[in-house]
Amino acid sequence: MGRENQTWMSEFILLGLSSDWGTQVSLFVLFLAMYVMTVVGNFLIILLITLDSRLHIPMYFFLSVLSFVDICYTNSTVPQMLVHFLSAWKSIPFHSCVFQLYISLAMGSTEFFLLGAMAYDRYVALCHPLHYTVIMHGGLCLGLAGGCVMAGFTNSVMQTVIIFQLPLCRNVINHFACEMLAVLRLACVDISFNKVMVAISGFLVIMLPCCMVLFSYSHIVAAILRIRSVQGRSKAFGTCASHLTVVSLCFGTAIFTYMRPVGASSADQEKMVALFYAIVTPMLNPLIYSLRNKDVMSAFQRVLEKFVETKRKI
Repeated sequence: MGRENQTWMSEFILLGLSSDWGTQVSLFVLFLAMYVMTVVGNFLIILLITLDSRLHIPMYFFLSVLSFVDICYTNSTVPQMLVHFLSAWKSIPFHSCVFQLYISLAMGSTEFFLLGAMAYDRYVALCHPLHYTVIMHGGLCLGLAGGCVMAGFTNSVMQTVIIFQLPLCRNVINHFACEMLAVLRLACVDISFNKVMVAISGFLVIMLPCCMVLFSYSHIVAAILRIRSVQGRSKAFGTCASHLTVVSLCFGTAIFTYMRPVGASSADQEKMVALFYAIVTPMLNPLIYSLRNKDVMSAFQRVLEKFVETKRKI
């Protein structure tokens, strides 16, 4: 009966964040502004890194990939959420739900692996500065970025296939998107195996990159403390501060949510975490990396000056 229900089910109903019309309109305005800031901010980061040759180094290559992943991640859920804020019937077709879960899981997983790769880049830059260009050559950077994307999509494929093979007895999802834990709650069979898979996935996708970050920064801190001058220590830490801020935000929230037993967190908690990853973190990343990074701000000024000069000539 469960399998038949799953085959017959053509769409899911998303309960969203609120049923109050006034609240939904307010949330629409707020999240639309945040969505625009997210897309524009990350696009500007990619544009600056592409146009300014001084930013053609591994650190900014990984940052441009991270910005691209953030744009894709945000676009996998937020546009639909904005439409649903102004809709009476908040439905999503079955296949669109599968695709949404697949893309959001892939982009989220890729981001964690990327943060681990970026930590390794900072480790090499500060602990082996004389060999930095030799170690972090173009081929290795492309390989690391490609490996992060491949690992993210591999994890997403496995999780998506396993989840949607379950017989689903209901089609009402208590969420604003097709999120993994929310969809699992629709199953009308024992999901012990899925809980194990979520735990294994959480360990591989969250804890392994987190261990890489901890390893890298333990050596980075030790290397910084060996620098005698205060100015040198401040400059060295400044190159890592932006990345460390983003890492703390992402891994801290993920560990709190996904490294606990499935069902230990409430639906409202899961909604807040999903919002954080879908729109808050992608919006903050460009601000953190630009406001705390002199190279990015200098590149922005140079590109702006070139644009003004070109407009004057025209």
